[in-house]
Amino acid sequence: MRPAPHETYDDVADASAALVIGAYSSSFGLASRLLAEPVRHHVRNVYALVRVADEVVDAPRPGAPAGQQAESLATLEEETLAAMRTGQSSNLVVHAFARTARTCGVEPDLVVPFFASMRTDLERREHDAASFAEYVYGSSEVVGLMCLRAFVVEEPDPAARYDELAPGARRLGAAFQKVNFLRDLGEDHDTLGRSYFPGIDPRRLTDAERDVLLDDIDADLVAAAAVVRLLPRSSRLAVCAAHDLFADLSTRLRATPAAVLRESRVRVPHPVKARLVAAVLLRGGRPRVVSPAR
Repeated sequence: MRPAPHETYDDVADASAALVIGAYSSSFGLASRLLAEPVRHHVRNVYALVRVADEVVDAPRPGAPAGQQAESLATLEEETLAAMRTGQSSNLVVHAFARTARTCGVEPDLVVPFFASMRTDLERREHDAASFAEYVYGSSEVVGLMCLRAFVVEEPDPAARYDELAPGARRLGAAFQKVNFLRDLGEDHDTLGRSYFPGIDPRRLTDAERDVLLDDIDADLVAAAAVVRLLPRSSRLAVCAAHDLFADLSTRLRATPAAVLRESRVRVPHPVKARLVAAVLLRGGRPRVVSPAR
């Protein structure tokens, strides 16, 4: 039997989200293959919307007039919130996200802070402690919470499981964001004109300042690990792989002189990524122990 026209549209929307992820994130693609369906396509749909919003903010069109990015971001937010209410959108990535949101229970209270943080990137160049915490919550912690909704949607009591696991999901999202801030320190400052870490001059980062930042990141990773092992098996292996990848990045960042961090992006080689994933499978989804070298 041929699918109904609306079902074909839904499938095309999901495929569009997968295409976005495949084009922009090799690390995500590797970890996401460990997700069971339907969790995998729900998480892809979340990250595709996040990626599109990121590109609106970070990749302006050449020659675009002032204000176009803010206008495009506002339109994307309006389309997303409307689609969450109606269940449909003419924007394929928004349509895919909205279907996932409605299925998994993602509410506007997670989506609105995300777009607020994206808007901050267009309006603010430096952060204090309060604005940094607010930015990290909206740009990454809520994304972890959106994914958590997908992870627990088929649990007997999804609301209770969400409440139990939400603190760890937030800490993991925060760790991911802070690691990427440190990896992109020079590019964010020199190309985008942004400085995220409060009180840190990206041009003069010291090894001692680097270690303080990484101590905070490692504390997030340790807190997250206690929750990762409690996730349903449909998501546990993938999230553990992502956790361990960023734990490895933290170790590499700590071993990299601060002067070098400003000039180059620390990466995990592909063979090492493969070994990390293999180790996760052998351990059955138990995260590696984070023990910073001092």
